[in-house]
Amino acid sequence: MQNNDVNDVLVYRLGTGCDLADVAEGNIYQGKVQGFANFGMFVQLNDRIKGLVHKTNMKGDHKERDSILVRVRQIRPNGNIDLEEVTVQVYQVQNVERKSTTVRISELSTKVGKTVAIEGEIAQIKQTSGPTIFTVVDETGTQNAAAFIEAGVRAYPEAELGDIVKLIGEVMMRNNQLQIEADMLTILSEDEAAAVRARIEKALDLRSEPEDIPLLVNSDVLERLRPEMKKVAKIIRKAVFTSQPIILRHHADADGICSAVAIEQAVVALIRESGGDFDADYFLFKRAPSKAPFYEIEDITRDLDFSTKDHIRYGQKMPLVLLTDNGSTEEDEPAYKIASVYDIPFVVIDHHHPDATIDKYLQAHVNPYHVGGDFGITAGMLGTEVARMINPKIEPLIRHLPAIAGVGDRSEAPERALFLALVKDQYPEEACKDIALALDYEQFWLRFNDGREIVKDILNITGNTERHKKLISLLVEGANTMIEDQMSACMPHVVPRVLKNDAHLFLIDVEIHAHKFTFPPPGKTSGEVHDRLCRQNAGKPVVTIGFGPDFAVLRSKGVLMNIPRMVRELKNEIPGGGISGGGHLVVGSIKFVEGMRDVVLEALIQKIAGADVQKL
Repeated sequence: MQNNDVNDVLVYRLGTGCDLADVAEGNIYQGKVQGFANFGMFVQLNDRIKGLVHKTNMKGDHKERDSILVRVRQIRPNGNIDLEEVTVQVYQVQNVERKSTTVRISELSTKVGKTVAIEGEIAQIKQTSGPTIFTVVDETGTQNAAAFIEAGVRAYPEAELGDIVKLIGEVMMRNNQLQIEADMLTILSEDEAAAVRARIEKALDLRSEPEDIPLLVNSDVLERLRPEMKKVAKIIRKAVFTSQPIILRHHADADGICSAVAIEQAVVALIRESGGDFDADYFLFKRAPSKAPFYEIEDITRDLDFSTKDHIRYGQKMPLVLLTDNGSTEEDEPAYKIASVYDIPFVVIDHHHPDATIDKYLQAHVNPYHVGGDFGITAGMLGTEVARMINPKIEPLIRHLPAIAGVGDRSEAPERALFLALVKDQYPEEACKDIALALDYEQFWLRFNDGREIVKDILNITGNTERHKKLISLLVEGANTMIEDQMSACMPHVVPRVLKNDAHLFLIDVEIHAHKFTFPPPGKTSGEVHDRLCRQNAGKPVVTIGFGPDFAVLRSKGVLMNIPRMVRELKNEIPGGGISGGGHLVVGSIKFVEGMRDVVLEALIQKIAGADVQKL
């Protein structure tokens, strides 16, 4: 048969999405016998359309599911179709696609009740007990489409995550959300897919570019960090626009929480704006605190467990992981190596002293040390500026967070005063101190939970100021009571020493001279002891070591130590010490095996004695 023969009869094959509007009287169609009645047989032209061949218009005997050619004699006003069987030996087949207009996802709100076509990338495939839900992303937004074959049965099993498809269906409102009832989903050819992908990628690249907005305060360090902050913001915005899940890991203290919550507000608002499920912000974004100021093996194990399960069960992409107030030291490297097996991308916003070996694992890294700054530019300051770049609309909700972070992390950088001045009318310094303490106290009881809504109340992000004040008052009272109780137990057991560099060293065994498994934990206990000792020894260089069986926490004022470097040196100098640790230059911790405690502590003290002392 020559399909291009001008004498061939034209036979039409209706696509799965076609309806009555796509059927024309007089045309011949391919069909299948559906069933029989006394007056004739029913023929299906597709899954949605059928007609009747009266017995007087039948030309042979048939059984159910037989293929048959029929001509449309009449389409009645009530939608019934009269057919007649035809016999044609030579014919051409022409596919009929449902009449639809290709639109962008951002236009769907004006197309309710109409049949449309969209082209985009499959970002998620979720099988429910009913339909299969395909999440499709184009250059303008994200949209869910429901495809139904049979309850709980995967529709279009040939379609996979990442495929570029054309989807045709009717735009519906379901539970006050836009949804496409899919009639047809087609995987585009290689050339067509490449063209659509290039178009989407180009548009998304432009859409993901952050706005060029001024910083909250005038800061040379922050200004020099602007290009890298914009890079991080662009990566995060693109993840949102492509429905890539985001895991935000942060140190579980006031600074880390402020940084993470600022970014959380920006990302969640952007997810809601970009479409998809009404609760997409809950399964596309997860904030998780880390007990240690680095990305532990425990953290990556938890994140991988959740991500791989969500990938298999819900068809989600593997996540983008954002680390803030951690992620920049060699202690993070083992976790990065594990994550690299799964090709998980990382971005870091941190103010710990960075190790150069880490950047090979990262897509972007914001760190004040890279531009001549130091840890005084806190993670909360950095995270808030990045959050504003991600979504400038949320600035009124978060502009006070850098001040809280600076106070909570005891920053002595000039930026601390600038951020405090920015919000002094509503959040004076004492109020910021109370909020920071309330965050530390509440996070202790939250353990590994993010306390999403409680933390928002503590930070007064919800707008319920009365509840915020009541909560802060109660939390601060509880925290101070427990701190005073701890200090009354600890302070009598502090052991003083004066080192050869005239530094005043104070040691406290927090294992046997402090309450355990309660607030404040060993790190904060050591910090509170240090603050009291600094006040008692005003104008003198002070170092405090709070130690236990296999750890030590260090705090310094006026002694120019480099704790990460000291830890590395001790690790090399003391075989069998099992030494690890790090932190900021003058605030950090060290771990070791219990049997080597005395050796490690004495060696540590000797290194402190060799450090330069600052004139106060």
